[in-house]
Amino acid sequence: MEYDPTLLLQVEGVSKSFPGVKALDNMRLDLRKGEVLALVGENGAGKSTLMKLLTGIYTREEGQFWLNGEPLEVKNPREAEEKGLSIIHQELDLVPHLSVAENIFLGREPVTAALFTSNRTQVKRARALLESLGMNLDARQKVGELTVAKQQMVAIAKAMSFDAKVIIMDEPTSALNEEEVEQLHDLIRGYVKPDTGVIYISHRMPELKRIADRVTVIRDGQYIDTLMMADVTTDQIISKMVGRAINVDAKPVGVRGDRATILTVEGLTTKSLLKDVSFELKEGEILGVAGLMGAGRTETARAIIGADPRESGTITLKGKEVHFRNAAQAAAHGIGYLSEDRKGFGLMLNLSVTHNIAISSVGDKFSKFLFEDKKAMRKAALAGEELLKIKTPSVDQLVKYLSGGNQQKTIIARWLVKDCDILIFDEPTRGIDVGAKEEIYQLLNRLAGEGKSIIMISSELPEILRMSHRIVVMSEGRVTGTLDGPTATQESIMALATHPEEVFA
Repeated sequence: MEYDPTLLLQVEGVSKSFPGVKALDNMRLDLRKGEVLALVGENGAGKSTLMKLLTGIYTREEGQFWLNGEPLEVKNPREAEEKGLSIIHQELDLVPHLSVAENIFLGREPVTAALFTSNRTQVKRARALLESLGMNLDARQKVGELTVAKQQMVAIAKAMSFDAKVIIMDEPTSALNEEEVEQLHDLIRGYVKPDTGVIYISHRMPELKRIADRVTVIRDGQYIDTLMMADVTTDQIISKMVGRAINVDAKPVGVRGDRATILTVEGLTTKSLLKDVSFELKEGEILGVAGLMGAGRTETARAIIGADPRESGTITLKGKEVHFRNAAQAAAHGIGYLSEDRKGFGLMLNLSVTHNIAISSVGDKFSKFLFEDKKAMRKAALAGEELLKIKTPSVDQLVKYLSGGNQQKTIIARWLVKDCDILIFDEPTRGIDVGAKEEIYQLLNRLAGEGKSIIMISSELPEILRMSHRIVVMSEGRVTGTLDGPTATQESIMALATHPEEVFA
């Protein structure tokens, strides 16, 4: 194979297999100098696998890489960084008990003349980097204390801190709001020069249209096509990704006014953020919760299920006041919560798909004489796999080997098996491709039609607008307004999300 000198990075004939799965088959890709290349495909298509091969996390079985005209061989991520490749993983590889500064410079700590780590210098450099990137983060704060969105910003800052020729971004905006997305895009435009480039993996098509020069589509581990972004429509990209038409126009028409109120939240207040949060959820309703980062959306959900303590306020479930001490109590009362941080608070990575789906129902559905009923657990897992189209060679597969989107589907299957009356989904389609999103949208609409009540927290306004019967908007820990889903617009939501002073004047 000959290397094309106009290319910054070239991939040819690359293959990789895992037990029961051929993740990549004769894959190819090229990144031109000075461009942003979008890489798209459904969950499990092989995008993350290819990036992990490039950065030395996995070892390829066949094929060749070139970087700047030279064959590229890397044995581990550190060597990849030394050779000019830096990656921001979809699942953040940060150390929770270390500070922002310590995470950014982990393994590259500045030292004093006596060879001790200079914390002062490290913090100073981190502050300078964060300031140059326009990121409002405290360099001394522990990463584990940050929201997922702010952790994402730390990961971006860390990648930008290397003198990299190629930065690979795997779902870099999955936890960012529109303002933060634009901030990231400005950073990318400033980074891309005649000798650098970015591979940008995302399921958010409007973003790709704004930032990418070309788009490479892969499906089922194989190369499909590369197109100029200016010459292709979103529908054409999606069609190549999924091999089928996707209906993106369906929208709820509003929940009937005669539906009973199943959950009432009044005056919910916490010590750290929430102030007098009040709203109600009706039977069979999808209630969207919108707002910018730090608005209090996730904090509200966690306070409802007892994961975070509340100072005041009441929660009424089916006409009876409740006060949960933890998420397990909430689940026992029919409230399921899918966290935005699926690895930190949802998945048990070293357990099987079966155990991850059945774990919340072992005590009441899958036990026999105080022992796990493995046959019943497996039957439920197989049903969840089929219903949600979870791509796995077997329900006995460890969850850590699934793609991000299929991990998300596994958690959703858990709460469907639990058969909760109320489902609180925090960023339910984070990191999920358009085909899988459509499947989840159809599922949520079906559940609502069957009488389930859903609170859907999402940073994606098109998703909120498409799915919600009503929309609660939050800002700075308060509810600033409630909108009717069918008549709401992005402008009306953003007006409430960005101007709380007008609401509380």
